Amino acid sequence: MKATMRTFFTWAALAALFFAPAPVGAQTESPAEILTELSKITGWKIRKPVPQDTMSRDALKAYFEKRMGEMVDPDDIRIEELTLRRFGLVPRDFNLKESTLELMTEQAAAFYDYKKDRMVMLDGQGSLMQGIALVHELAHALADQQVDLDQYIRKSNQSDDAVLARQAVMEGQATWLMSEFMARKAGMSLRTSQGLVDMMGRAAGAGAGQFPVFDQSPLYMRESLLFPYAEGLKFQQAVVVKLGDAGFTTVFTTPPQTTQEILHPERYLERIASKRVQPDVTLPQPEGGKNWSKGWKALSDGTAGEFDHQMLLRLYAKESEALAAEWVAGRYDLYEEKKTGRVLLRYASVWSSNEAAAKFFAAYRSVMEGKSEGCAFTGETTGELAGSNSDGRFVVKLAGATVTSLEGLPLAGKQ
Repeated sequence: MKATMRTFFTWAALAALFFAPAPVGAQTESPAEILTELSKITGWKIRKPVPQDTMSRDALKAYFEKRMGEMVDPDDIRIEELTLRRFGLVPRDFNLKESTLELMTEQAAAFYDYKKDRMVMLDGQGSLMQGIALVHELAHALADQQVDLDQYIRKSNQSDDAVLARQAVMEGQATWLMSEFMARKAGMSLRTSQGLVDMMGRAAGAGAGQFPVFDQSPLYMRESLLFPYAEGLKFQQAVVVKLGDAGFTTVFTTPPQTTQEILHPERYLERIASKRVQPDVTLPQPEGGKNWSKGWKALSDGTAGEFDHQMLLRLYAKESEALAAEWVAGRYDLYEEKKTGRVLLRYASVWSSNEAAAKFFAAYRSVMEGKSEGCAFTGETTGELAGSNSDGRFVVKLAGATVTSLEGLPLAGKQ
């Protein structure tokens, strides 16, 4: 699979700066002592020591930019940025590359480079923050010695939703282990205190006001960054409570398929017990039948999961965010017309019931209106919404429990 910005972002493995430190005092153990304690918590063997480097913050952005250039094709960045814009998840003038680099540079206290099996600590952090970051990143290192984190991310088949779900496994587990490490120093344990887990989950975002780049980023970027830590922590807790120590490995060997399974761990546990398969989703076809794509270039395809729909509802619709939990499956692709550069978005989602689909269909009217420039509706029925905007014509349809959309069609009389 080609590396995407999301997989690059995962590679950076940012430290959990979004969590308020637990009141247990600064961490004073050496890396070897921390690894030993993490090994006791998980039952995993330490296979080798973890090399540790330091880096100044001034050098960090240049380092990340160099690695991004090595890992991600510039056209892939353009396509990923275009996808986010067409869904309305970021502003139309949003610069994905620069925003990602600035976020990583601002937020990092340390990171584990799982391509080079080494820790990198940032100069200039307080001893408490460095200690917390060290535990978190050594948790990544110990996991990498068991399962190969690079391959774990790459095996997500470039599905956007699956990549974010696997990112939540990695960051959620490291955050859980970091929290358990600190809790044990105070004579407590997350395994027996859901309240402690909930407190740590609520602490996500506690640094608001301290990080101006993060605070000024689009909602989708902020929540995408927080999700793996906050929701991943709660997911790992549910799995460990149910499966015990085996849960640390199970989330890697039988990974979650969607962000919905992160948000609702019981669905993950039910699925791995029943070996249920994610349903297929059929995308709508424009006029022209099977040959419609002649003259078009395929740009990207992927899954749109519960997290993405949650963001759309928060951004544009009055419908309760709980509606996103009724999501069952979602898919999209983007095509670019070779002659004109016009971009076509094909999208489809399946819902838990006809009623839930009808609610989302109604909410999608607000999504179209909110994300579009020059949006005008030309036809509305209980099962179809048609109109145009600066991207071209659009047609949104409701059929049973399925909602589909074609966005970017040629305007009438234009090809």
